[in-house]
Amino acid sequence: MKNIATLLAFALTGLSALAADPKPAAPAAEKPSPIGYSDTPVIPGTQWKVHDIDRPRPNAVAPGEKPGAPPSDAIIIFDGTSTDALHAKEKDAKGKETGKMMPCPWQIDSGVLMISGGDCWTKQEFASCQFHLEWMSEPHTKGNSQKKGNAGVFFMDRYESQMLDCDNNPTYADGMTGGVYGQTPPLVNAVRPAGQWQVYDIVFTAPKLEGGKVVEPAYITTFVNGICVQNHTKIMGPTKHKNITDYSGEFPKLAPIRIQDHKNEPPVRVRNIWIRPL
Repeated sequence: MKNIATLLAFALTGLSALAADPKPAAPAAEKPSPIGYSDTPVIPGTQWKVHDIDRPRPNAVAPGEKPGAPPSDAIIIFDGTSTDALHAKEKDAKGKETGKMMPCPWQIDSGVLMISGGDCWTKQEFASCQFHLEWMSEPHTKGNSQKKGNAGVFFMDRYESQMLDCDNNPTYADGMTGGVYGQTPPLVNAVRPAGQWQVYDIVFTAPKLEGGKVVEPAYITTFVNGICVQNHTKIMGPTKHKNITDYSGEFPKLAPIRIQDHKNEPPVRVRNIWIRPL
């Protein structure tokens, strides 16, 4: 009986409270977060304060609709339909360059570009950039070591990031896919077997110049099939075959990107080439 009386007392107390305040209290209005500040210290070496409300915000760039597709601000070099963004250097009957440019001789096969007919260059010139390219060598390519599935991308027409069929194909370390040719091997061998598409994503940082002379070297960060194989690697100078290099001489601020034809049989194939100047 005593327990029942206690329960009734609690119930009556609750009803009295509801009668006095029939509606539950509304939650407090959420205070908007600040979009910036003007009373924070200045970031050393800049004109901007920490979280500066007046600091310009980056422009929006829409990513590609699927992995590897060009973002909205990319310069398209090859999308499977045209080679108009590329050209080649004319040669005379003795194989010497005449100084004239000619249309890209590479053929398009089902949206894929066949590297055959000599090196080709972008018509536009670039310095620091983000570069994307997909390539594939055939499983039955003739040769071994550097003669199997060989091509390359030369940033500013000077600094080669190597492309090679490195799957079960031994060669020298600084000539492997993702290597800075003749200088720095890739951190790992990240290639897929021949006959599958390989994906190159590269951030190239151009050398800094004063009066045409290099005062800070070029750097490269390279991903092969999504795997980092160069991490802000210093480039020692223009890449060379069987020789060392340096930055002696004068260098341009901008130069075209060259894609190498190493005369494979059958040829290396490429697709989906785009660039973002940085």
